Amino acid sequence: MHQRPIGTATRGTTNPNRLRRMDRWIAATHGPALRRSDSPVAVDLGYGAAPWTAVELLERLRAAEPRTSVVGIEIDPARVAAAQPYAREGLTFAHGGFEVPLAGRPALIRAANVLRQYDEGEVTAVWRRLCARLAPDGLLVEGTCDEIGRRHVWVALGPEGPRTVTFATRLGSLDRPSDLAERLPKALIHRNVPGEPVHAFLRDLDRAWATASPYASLGARQRWIAAVRAVSADWPLTDGERRWRQGEITVRWDALRPGG
Repeated sequence: MHQRPIGTATRGTTNPNRLRRMDRWIAATHGPALRRSDSPVAVDLGYGAAPWTAVELLERLRAAEPRTSVVGIEIDPARVAAAQPYAREGLTFAHGGFEVPLAGRPALIRAANVLRQYDEGEVTAVWRRLCARLAPDGLLVEGTCDEIGRRHVWVALGPEGPRTVTFATRLGSLDRPSDLAERLPKALIHRNVPGEPVHAFLRDLDRAWATASPYASLGARQRWIAAVRAVSADWPLTDGERRWRQGEITVRWDALRPGG
């Protein structure tokens, strides 16, 4: 008996190249796990009204591991039907939701701009359900970005639960780091208030950005690197300058956990 998909349809908004920052990070940080996998399958969960993000995910992950295949999963059957002309070797589309209707366990589930419409109280259960579908070395990446992918924040989770939070931005468009707060994922967006760790982190990053203003003459990238290096003294970052140069900063989840 076919299981009814779990979840509700999103607005379906999508644009080509919207998720490039997330894809770039996944390929760099999760590439080794994809290469170790006997069958590296990635899921683009809730790809939207058009399949651009699934097509791009395949191209970007195959640069890291050529054996990777991608399954785009959508809860709206009309979107699945509309995506079929884009299917090809290594890229398929299926009807489903948070149950992730695959025979095996994927090495990656990417859920971008999917949970924004849900209540904060529903996030943990969705995370738990998706993490339970992962391969032992798998990764769930769940987050939010703006319409053209300039600003993006995501949580990375393993089978055991949340690990890190990554903030990524086009540095040339950044006024101050806390501009990224509007793209916090559902688990954190309502927590950007005094007394919450994510608010304190963005406050400290703003202060470091202001202090690093003399570096602006060398470019936004050098200013960002100086600011991130400064906050690394007080916050547990999991990346280094190679990622910072991409306009990223990744923090341990435990440091930003709501109410922590």
